Amino acid sequence: MRLAVDVADPAVADRIASVLADAEEVELVGKEDEPDALVVAPGAATELQASIALTARELEVLALLAEGASNKLIARRLGISAHTAKYHVASLLEKLDAVSRTDAVAHAARIGVLHL
Repeated sequence: MRLAVDVADPAVADRIASVLADAEEVELVGKEDEPDALVVAPGAATELQASIALTARELEVLALLAEGASNKLIARRLGISAHTAKYHVASLLEKLDAVSRTDAVAHAARIGVLHL
């Protein structure tokens, strides 16, 4: 897994990087190198996060997409119609500039919108 650290405090970033450096199958890269995941400080918004305005409902749908939920299951879990679930998924794909549900989850994780 390619992992980047984006924490404002350099001391904390160094401590995180030193712990992760010893982890098997983890390659530390810069955030500009398209990592598989991005470690960010809680509550900190990256520039990419700020440029993608997701609603609270879209964030709920995104979390369910990360679990592999179908539109039917998303609808059932959130108490909405399957049509509305499909609408939210389409909106996420557009906002995240994704070509598939999996791509949307990967992109959201990469920019720090979704924490896996």
